[in-house]
Amino acid sequence: MANKLPKILIIGAGTGGIMVASRLKVLKANVDITIIDPATTHWYQPAWTLVGAGTYDMKKTAKPIADLIPKGVNWIKDEVTGFKPEDNKVTTKASGDIDYDYLVVSPGLVMDTSLMPGLTEALDHDVVCSNYTNPEHMWEVLRNFKGGNAIFTQPTTPIKCGGAPQKIAYLAADYIHKNGLADKTKLTFATPGTVIFGVPQVAETLHKVLDRYNMDFIPYFAPISIDGPNRKITFKNIRPKDGSELDNRPDEVTMDYDLLHLAPPQAAPEFVRKSVLANEGGWLDVNINTLQHNKYKNIFGLGDVAALPTAKTGAAIRKQMPVVIDNILHMIQNDTLGSKSYEGYSSCPLVTGYGKMVLAEFNYKNEFTPDPKLKMMLVFDSYREHWRLWMLKKYGLPYLYWNKMMKGQDV
Repeated sequence: MANKLPKILIIGAGTGGIMVASRLKVLKANVDITIIDPATTHWYQPAWTLVGAGTYDMKKTAKPIADLIPKGVNWIKDEVTGFKPEDNKVTTKASGDIDYDYLVVSPGLVMDTSLMPGLTEALDHDVVCSNYTNPEHMWEVLRNFKGGNAIFTQPTTPIKCGGAPQKIAYLAADYIHKNGLADKTKLTFATPGTVIFGVPQVAETLHKVLDRYNMDFIPYFAPISIDGPNRKITFKNIRPKDGSELDNRPDEVTMDYDLLHLAPPQAAPEFVRKSVLANEGGWLDVNINTLQHNKYKNIFGLGDVAALPTAKTGAAIRKQMPVVIDNILHMIQNDTLGSKSYEGYSSCPLVTGYGKMVLAEFNYKNEFTPDPKLKMMLVFDSYREHWRLWMLKKYGLPYLYWNKMMKGQDV
């Protein structure tokens, strides 16, 4: 009897899952591949920032998952409910246990509005909006904005594309200025973070952008509750006491808003968060360089669910995918890992206004690591605003995503 092909089971038909399956097919790997995902639509979420600013069509961000799964890959349209790693099995809602030889966990993350009192009721209603959940509502609110307090914020949890809350802040500010509303508007970007951005060169540019829009930047401000009917948001001041005059600032501040944009608190899906595969923080416990699970050697993870100290972006997944595949194929051949290592690369295309963008590329050390290919676009200082980077964001990256990344090709 012929030997059976090694079974690779992939959880998630998002960016990570489709890229891994497609790349294995491109490499003609002699393996059996199955993807589990209950969804029917795959969204290109990086464009939702542009949708929320009225400069991209929401319909163009969606494709049927059935069209993206490579030929020869099995698709189980079901929900994962848990893991049995000692038995090499995954439990599902309707299909029973699914066995594997190698498991790739890439289900993305989930929005958890329950972590902020009042958010569940307020989100995507009235003037409370989020490009993470309904960018078309964001655009409707911005179009109807006549002035007042426009507040942009983000939660204390990790979020996908950590720069997104400030991208829409800059686009909205540009819209407000272009439409003669600047004198009637107070713009605020409040964040639990300590800096506007962790890469010094990029932060220097962004402070100039904040100044240009006369936008208040308030670090150490964590949103803790929303009162939708009365249009109020309360922040907690989480700045450590150091004996300076800033210690006299109140512990809590409530602000009125006439436009409120925020990223909801986010977490790993419950079937990961409450499993033996999670670390103490509830994220998939993988080695930050090999992406192999720290306990179960035939399990790998990538994407937003992975406990990696870098930004959760599609660009990060693009660099994680080859490492996962190299390691799995080496494990199949000789039970050892390959030589590739993920060094924390991520990229944040920071749109700073209509027709302007900064491209922040960095690693685990927050070192600025621009792609040499940018010089072919005549972009030599990508930490500065550039119109060519805006063209890359609006036209180049969606094309590369659908036609290269999703098809397992090198980008």
